[in-house]
Amino acid sequence: MQTQQAKTALENDKRLRHPVNFLKFLLPSLLGIILFLTPVYYQGKWTIGVGILAESIQGLAQDYLSGFMTFLLWGSVLLAVLAKTAKPGWLIRSPFLKGLFDVGIFAVAMRLIGAVFATMVLYHTGPEWIWSEATGGTVLHSLVPVLTTWFLFAGLLMPLLLDFGLMEFFGTLVRKIMRPLFQIPGRSSIDAVASWMGSGTVGVLITTKQYEQGFYTKREAAVIATNFSVASIAFSLVVISFIGLEHMFVPYYLTVLVSGIVAAVICPRIPPLSRKEDTYHEAVGKQISEEVPKGRSGWQWGLEKAVEQASTVQSFSQVIRHGFQNVLDIWFGLIPLVMALGTLALVIAEYTPVFFLLSYPLVPLLGLLQIPEAQAAAPALIVGFADMFLPVVVGKGVESELTRFVIAGMSVSQLIYMSEIGILLLRSKIPVSFTDLLIIFIQRTLITLPFFALVAHLLF
Repeated sequence: MQTQQAKTALENDKRLRHPVNFLKFLLPSLLGIILFLTPVYYQGKWTIGVGILAESIQGLAQDYLSGFMTFLLWGSVLLAVLAKTAKPGWLIRSPFLKGLFDVGIFAVAMRLIGAVFATMVLYHTGPEWIWSEATGGTVLHSLVPVLTTWFLFAGLLMPLLLDFGLMEFFGTLVRKIMRPLFQIPGRSSIDAVASWMGSGTVGVLITTKQYEQGFYTKREAAVIATNFSVASIAFSLVVISFIGLEHMFVPYYLTVLVSGIVAAVICPRIPPLSRKEDTYHEAVGKQISEEVPKGRSGWQWGLEKAVEQASTVQSFSQVIRHGFQNVLDIWFGLIPLVMALGTLALVIAEYTPVFFLLSYPLVPLLGLLQIPEAQAAAPALIVGFADMFLPVVVGKGVESELTRFVIAGMSVSQLIYMSEIGILLLRSKIPVSFTDLLIIFIQRTLITLPFFALVAHLLF
């Protein structure tokens, strides 16, 4: 028995040391680092390779994307209805297509509402409060094209980060930092960097896939998705420029990073995140091992685990198929919800006093922190729950630079906004509810606000 085990171990060792398997890890992982994690200065701003590809396609197809996605939205409705009624064999027999289109009544209703809203915006029909540029127009013409193109390339190319051992390698190396500080696996550092350099939605997408594959527990996935899907450098620059403080970008973004780390340390240790179960996805179970055996360095063990993971990839056609499935899942499943709920959130923000009423309790707090124009600033700190860009839109008219600095910082530090991240999380299998997201949004606001106020008083 021991001889057989030794023989099996020797065969595994030979397989892991095989040059082909090492190259299978190295080359795709390097390409993934270049495309997702390497900052590139392109056309006057910092972005990443995936961002350049997405923005190039968006620029070429800008005049057609809104119409194309409206067509796709109606396709998601018709195929969902077809799955519910006719149940064609080609759809029902495919686990992927069945999961994508055989959805619940609420999901079908949201897809229908999203398609109707998109059509109203495209043709300027129906009530103006739906299709105006401040509501549905913003979602269809500004948000949806960005998500469409970003997720096209992020979905197709994401296997370069996930399937070829890069997560195993980095996870083993930084586990000693991430686990005690944030109570999450080391591989989550890849999620955070992908968000930081590219887009918070890409970070959530990576986290979702990792949870579904058994690499994060329910608690870990919820923590990572709500605390590490940070705003990108590019978006942060847009925010600070829009509010008229671009000359303060360096101290502004450093404050964003430090406050984000503080929130990421505190939030996982308090409810609701602390009460999430530390169990893995029921369908796959635990698939992660970052513990380093005795006698091995972190570098050696990380490399072994990375090559082992890369050696399991049987064919690139399978990887490409999974990439296309990622794209279709987002296009047919997520975009309709973004169109429906994003429009409704912006309508509430633009045409009702709901956010102004909800902001009243913040006025005394802002006064205590000695923030000028507290009554005008308070709604800007609440409206971010609907959309990340709304706080600077609401706060642009505030005269005090100190107050505008705080508003700009909070808009990218709160992280939980329903027009994009919130919808993506609610639709995912990560166990977070709308109530959880609201509580985490409030927690992050209360944790990061005093920090931004302190820095603002030091700078102005």
